[in-house]
Amino acid sequence: MNELVFFINKVMISGAVIGAIYAMGAIGITLVFSILRFAHFAHGDLMTTGAFLTFFLTAMFPAAGPAIGLPTAFVMLPIAMVITSLLAVSIDKAFYKPLREHNVKPIVIVMASIGVTFMLQGLVRLFFGTGSRNLYIDDRKEIFRLDLPFELASRKLVITEPQILLFVFMIIAVVALHLFLTKSRLGKAMRAMSDNADLARVSGINVNTVVIVTWVIAGSLATAAGTLLSLDVALKPDLSFNILLPIFAAAIVGGVGHVYGAVIGGFVVGFAESLAVFNWAILLRPMAEKWGWDLPANLALVPTEYKITVPFFILIAILVMRPTGILKGKVL
Repeated sequence: MNELVFFINKVMISGAVIGAIYAMGAIGITLVFSILRFAHFAHGDLMTTGAFLTFFLTAMFPAAGPAIGLPTAFVMLPIAMVITSLLAVSIDKAFYKPLREHNVKPIVIVMASIGVTFMLQGLVRLFFGTGSRNLYIDDRKEIFRLDLPFELASRKLVITEPQILLFVFMIIAVVALHLFLTKSRLGKAMRAMSDNADLARVSGINVNTVVIVTWVIAGSLATAAGTLLSLDVALKPDLSFNILLPIFAAAIVGGVGHVYGAVIGGFVVGFAESLAVFNWAILLRPMAEKWGWDLPANLALVPTEYKITVPFFILIAILVMRPTGILKGKVL
């Protein structure tokens, strides 16, 4: 039973956590692709920038969180989301919009987004240095150890406060985005522009407003994903390096252009990573002792240092069976 609890801690909970992070990042990727028709490679660095803005606000007001019983970084998150959204809109107006107005090919805008990536990385390192940061300053991370109602289980389920906040935030964000896209006039305009941009323009839809809202949503979710991940682990300037490619893989696996597909793709990739690096010898140990099997010490499918390759195996496998992704793309 302890082996099963260990599996739940290391695979189910960890997979759900990283899957939620990937899902929020993939939603931003798929929104930008659906509305603006290009792959935004600077999205990962928006996550990093947003997390460092949260860190700056947390350092400025370290006692704000303990006063209401929440991590200060989580309390400062809405402000950081607003600032990052404004930054995303400004980047679009300064770099991407002039290119769109000149009707350049999408690959040119993609290359511009790579340039924005290096710019954001440089700014983060210039103002915050190159070392790791802790988002807990005047407070500390709560870790909950839950007893299980089984006599054979002496291990406990372990879940942290940032993980709980992540799950709650993501559920609220996805439900709110669903209602926005399906019920609001602006959300329907975004869906119309995603389906046929030219028809949306001639129908009188305010394209500039749709673009601004797209960047606001993408920037807000990027900030939330970067901050909540950093709360659970550590904040590093290279935060985006390890998550950008899995986020793109999640968006493609779910179906590029489909918000709900991005959510599904995020969890598929997250659980696939956790399952691939888990040491299955631990789970099989009771059976090995019973049947006299000689198990190796490590039965992980992929060494931890090669975890980054897992999303692409999943990507190829799913696209071979379903070239459009789990859900068909191009519909928000």
